[in-house]
Amino acid sequence: MFRDCPTCPVMVAVPAGTASIGSPKDESGHDSSEEPRRRVAFARPFAIGRDVVTFSEWLACVAEGGCGQYLPTDMGWGQGDRPVIFVSWSDATAYAKWLSQKTGKTYRLPSEAEWEYAARGCRSAACADQIFWFGAASDPDRANYDWRLSYGGGPKAQAPRKTLPVGRFGPNAFGLYDAVGNVAQWTQDCWNADLRNLPADGSAQTRGDCLSRAYRGGSWMDDPLFLRSAARKSDLASSRLPFLGFRVVRDLP
Repeated sequence: MFRDCPTCPVMVAVPAGTASIGSPKDESGHDSSEEPRRRVAFARPFAIGRDVVTFSEWLACVAEGGCGQYLPTDMGWGQGDRPVIFVSWSDATAYAKWLSQKTGKTYRLPSEAEWEYAARGCRSAACADQIFWFGAASDPDRANYDWRLSYGGGPKAQAPRKTLPVGRFGPNAFGLYDAVGNVAQWTQDCWNADLRNLPADGSAQTRGDCLSRAYRGGSWMDDPLFLRSAARKSDLASSRLPFLGFRVVRDLP
């Protein structure tokens, strides 16, 4: 775990390895966009944000003249260590560019494959097909989503129906907090309706509908089926929404 500057995101290293990206057809909630499953090899480790980018981290960029001086609203929920929201894919890319210029390191958004591999947090064959990093059922003690709804027979609860400060729930095996839920997360990839052209090396899809970008992870407002590791959605790269944020990746030497 490291950070490149006092106001930079804390990063965790994700090991090299292989993973199946996408979901089997018999997974509850499976969508055709999650097929065919693709075996992807990550030849080198990479670093990813321990947390999604927070308002404090975003405002540090603005204070130094970056991020287009854009000040997103917090819906009255508070800023600080809550995830920054109402940030578009273009905004998120601008933040990564600012980090790169500030630190001299290469920051960017994760590819879809990197995101899913990191979110699964799987270190053995035993968890390779696990629906969530924490098991096969939704759990209000593991993530922020619409707790009034259930997946896989998981318990229900009264939902907060808003973002929560990062780190409220425990980390997955790779050390990511809020790996799913709280806010959905932009990825680098141009939107493609399925995974047939997903690069086998874990890099982003640079062809397809590049006016729209893929996002992952589900959010505070979502049915838990959208928190499944394989679940995919997209929106216009210019969209600024109350449930959508991001975390960054840093290439390692």
